[in-house]
Amino acid sequence: MRRLLVFCLCLAVIGFFPTSQKIQQEPALEILLDKSAKHVGVPYPHSLGFEGDGIKVAVIDTGVDYNHPDLFGFGPSSKVIGGYDFIENDDSPLDTNGHGTEVAGIIAANGNLKGIAPKTKILAYRVSDTGNAVSSDLIIKAVERAIEDDVDIINISLGVNRTNDRIEDSINHAVRKGIVVVVAAGNGGPDFRTIGSPGKDPHAITVGATYNNITASLVATLQVDGKRMQALPMVGTEQLTGPIISEIVFGKYGRQEDLKDIGVAGKILLVERGSDREGELVYFSQKEKNSASSGASALVVYNNEPGMFLGDLRNKLEGSDYKPSIPAVSISREDGLALKTLLANKTVGVLNTFYHPDFVSFFSSRGPVFPFYIKPNLVAPGVFVNTTTVDGKYNLTSGTSFAAPHVSGASAILLQKNPTLGPQEISAIISTTSDPISDTFGTPFPQEISGTGRLNVTKAIDANLVILPPFGIFDLSPYTKTRTAAFEIKTLDGKKPQIKAGFEFDQNIAKIDYSLDGSELMVTATLTSQKIGQYQGMVIVDDQKTRYHIPILIRVSDGSIEATENNGRLDFAIDLSKAWSYAKISVFNADARLVDSISITPSGSKSILLHDTGTFWVQAEIKTENGTVSLYNTVRVNTPAEPSFGLASVGLPAQQFIIVVAIIVIVLIVGLYIRR
Repeated sequence: MRRLLVFCLCLAVIGFFPTSQKIQQEPALEILLDKSAKHVGVPYPHSLGFEGDGIKVAVIDTGVDYNHPDLFGFGPSSKVIGGYDFIENDDSPLDTNGHGTEVAGIIAANGNLKGIAPKTKILAYRVSDTGNAVSSDLIIKAVERAIEDDVDIINISLGVNRTNDRIEDSINHAVRKGIVVVVAAGNGGPDFRTIGSPGKDPHAITVGATYNNITASLVATLQVDGKRMQALPMVGTEQLTGPIISEIVFGKYGRQEDLKDIGVAGKILLVERGSDREGELVYFSQKEKNSASSGASALVVYNNEPGMFLGDLRNKLEGSDYKPSIPAVSISREDGLALKTLLANKTVGVLNTFYHPDFVSFFSSRGPVFPFYIKPNLVAPGVFVNTTTVDGKYNLTSGTSFAAPHVSGASAILLQKNPTLGPQEISAIISTTSDPISDTFGTPFPQEISGTGRLNVTKAIDANLVILPPFGIFDLSPYTKTRTAAFEIKTLDGKKPQIKAGFEFDQNIAKIDYSLDGSELMVTATLTSQKIGQYQGMVIVDDQKTRYHIPILIRVSDGSIEATENNGRLDFAIDLSKAWSYAKISVFNADARLVDSISITPSGSKSILLHDTGTFWVQAEIKTENGTVSLYNTVRVNTPAEPSFGLASVGLPAQQFIIVVAIIVIVLIVGLYIRR
């Protein structure tokens, strides 16, 4: 069983969004989501009677197998109370693929397996029959149907892996109607900027995937002369009782002939993947056996092509009796070649393998998606998750598709306890009560990988504070050394907040102070270092019962873009330490939609009129002789500009409006010419 779970890790690491990897299990082995549910603290709210009773969750997916005994049939008195099949265009959204049933089981199964919120009701909307090809039009139709059906939560574990404004518009509509929308980040990792729609929407709760609290969640570390290298344990490698510290030697391709007369005993052996002979196969298991028989303490295999890979020590050649004798890990070709050059001198490495359930999976998509907010919002278990599937069976399955329903279930539990909470309040509670997590070396994961951290339902159900917004961004420069961000603090018990705040940052780049003015937490960042870059940290709020974490991003640049607002009119001023010739200034609303953009020069400026109230984001792309500089600001509009024909009336940015008017004029001229 242990080897089977390790094999699942191999599949999980190389998975692609939105598909899942499945290992079939006998139903008798599946009792409950005892690993992932316990790891995120679900038993506590269950013990208090909060299991999602009275909450309706829409699952927009491949349908749901409502004949599964843990999902109690189809109809008003069943677990799956309704929905629609947009593939077959009927009222019977039966799942034939399994993906949607797996998602629904994590949320709401209530039989042999118990979901995160086992008393919730499911509405199934079938928009895909394969789990792979997904029509954006059908996702939009399903969201609109879910709104009509008065659901409380929408779970979307499918996506289009690119920006789609129409999908995001439908999500924004749902959120404005008071519906919590939870979406999977996607399986495009480990590359950054791989979150597409709907995960990039600012109003959705976007969820990445961590490993799970089981013994197969094995990770590896490799340090050489203090440098950390990313390493993956090969399938078949087991946990070490302590790190191996030894000299590293190079053994070509790990063949027996390659290891003669190089003094391998007791050392860490570095070899290249594959062979230098055409047609020759040198299996990882052969490299491991040759290394072990030569006395090596560990094996490091670097790739023979760019990038990382996950190796599997097991193969048909060895048979079922083969068991690796020493740990084997893989590293990238780039790291391998760099390490090889160091071996001219005596080089000592430190290698370790151990279990790390809160490690963010390599497949989990990363941000950033936009300069003014943080994605993903948080992470949850998405590897080796036990859940229901079609034909009354159960699976171990992996993907961010299965991290998202953990958060949907948690949202249902919170809504049962506090039914008046809105989508942004639910998002804030879940995000700020999550547990910060670290990589294999104990370094906090960047926000664009883990958001605020791993879901903690125990802390969320006990939370009394709602903190909005649930993040803060400060843009500082020599021209603007101080910025202040306001966070609204709402208490669920209606009492005046009594809090203390602290701060954790990766570098001492700014001095952080705070004050509490009634229900507003004012956090001020004052620049203490001129080191240009981006710096991440946390504001920690403590109300003597719960610790809340607010992720903070401090951007330090050598210039600033100031936006002066007067009754909806924005005027701009650029301060920059270097000469510039041109700047494009764009203003976005809180939906991350472009409102208007203008071009200015050092000798001439323009204004932008804003015809709505709310928060607006300002981005300036400034051309200098050394390249382009990006500057940012945020402005609040309380009194909008008076409506004027064209812009407010048709809802178009100025440049687009001018283009439309020009087209109309040309059409009229051509029409008059033809008539004449």
